[in-house]
Amino acid sequence: MQQILVYADSLSWGIVPLTRQRLPFEARWPGVMENRLIAKGRAVRVIEDCLNGRRTVWEDPFKPGRNGLAGLEQRIESHSPLALVILMLGTNDFQSMHAHNAWHSAQGIAALVAAIRRAPIEPGMPVPPVLVAAPPPIRSPKGPLAPKFAGGEARCAGLAEAYREVARDLSCAFFDCAQVISASAEDGVHLDADQHLRLGETLAGIAGPLLDPH
Repeated sequence: MQQILVYADSLSWGIVPLTRQRLPFEARWPGVMENRLIAKGRAVRVIEDCLNGRRTVWEDPFKPGRNGLAGLEQRIESHSPLALVILMLGTNDFQSMHAHNAWHSAQGIAALVAAIRRAPIEPGMPVPPVLVAAPPPIRSPKGPLAPKFAGGEARCAGLAEAYREVARDLSCAFFDCAQVISASAEDGVHLDADQHLRLGETLAGIAGPLLDPH
């Protein structure tokens, strides 16, 4: 049994746009990915650590515990052995209370990769490879999220390119989610169910080879 940790935010948690509801596991992209990998004959378990509002490395001034760097090493330790870690964070770095750009968020991803690699895992357990997944760009934020993400569509410009560069420099696998999905037209931020399905199927194909021994 190989374990994959998905370390992410509400886009992966599966919030239904314009609601406070959550898609069921089999409809969320981590669940779709797990089921596709199992169907291909792989014994895998996907562990979801997806927190709404999580940033890469910054605090939320209104809600505690949204700094993705805080406690990450211990999460790696507690879930080990891990065959793969998928990082899909960044969207919340561009909330209106922050002045970050794509470069800042990419540096946050680099700090997360470093934390994963220095985690105090037990002797003989593998340091897992990391797949950096760039979330799709924010569209025009709508509904209750509009004030929270005002201007986010401009601040997130160039995110995939910045992540690709960091992933290359750190020898991580990389995938630009915007190649296959887009943020919901309903709220401009989250993912509709069909996008979860498409992303899960795509990432199953990408994750599979990363699980093979090198």
